[in-house]
Amino acid sequence: MANAVVLLAEGFEEIEAITIVDVLRRARIDVTTVSLGGQTVRGSHQISVLADATLDAVGERTADAIVLPGGMPGSANLRDDPRVMELVRKYSAQHKLVCAICAAPIALEAAGVLEGRRATCYPGYDLPSAVFEEERVVEDSNVITSRGPGTAMEFAIRLVDHLAGRDVSAGLRRGMLVR
Repeated sequence: MANAVVLLAEGFEEIEAITIVDVLRRARIDVTTVSLGGQTVRGSHQISVLADATLDAVGERTADAIVLPGGMPGSANLRDDPRVMELVRKYSAQHKLVCAICAAPIALEAAGVLEGRRATCYPGYDLPSAVFEEERVVEDSNVITSRGPGTAMEFAIRLVDHLAGRDVSAGLRRGMLVR
C-alpha cells in the first residue's frame, strides 16, 4: 500500500490539507498527518486539527510522498523549519514525490528542489529558480505543485494517479462527481 506524509504547520490552509488527506484516504493510501510542533495544529482560518504524529516522533521514517499544504503563515513556517528543508531534500534525492500547493512551493524553492523545474504556486509568490507556469497543477518529474484552495481536488487526484494508479483515480472522480 502506498503511503504519504502531509505536513501541518501552524497557519496551514484548511481546505487544501483536509481535501488532500480525505482524497488520498478514499484511495486507500496510508496518510499520516504530521505537525511541526504539538499534536494540535491551528489552520489559517482558526480551525484546529489533531495531527496523527509530530515531526520529531516520525524521525527517519519515509513514505512514498511528502505533501505540503499552503496557507499563511503555514507555508512560511514550513519554509523556515530546518527539519522540513532536510526532509524535502531527502525525498527529492530519493526520487519520491515532493508535492506542494498554494504558497507552500516557497518551501520547495528554499530547499533548492525547484531549480530549472516547471512549477506553479499561488499568485504573488516568487519561485525564482523554477520555470513558472500558470497551470492549475504542474508536474515535473517527481515534483507536483498546484495553485491554491480551488485546485486542491485536482491536486489530490493527481497524487492518487501516482500513488494508487489511474484506475483508482478515475473511480474517485466518478464517485465524487469530479470532471
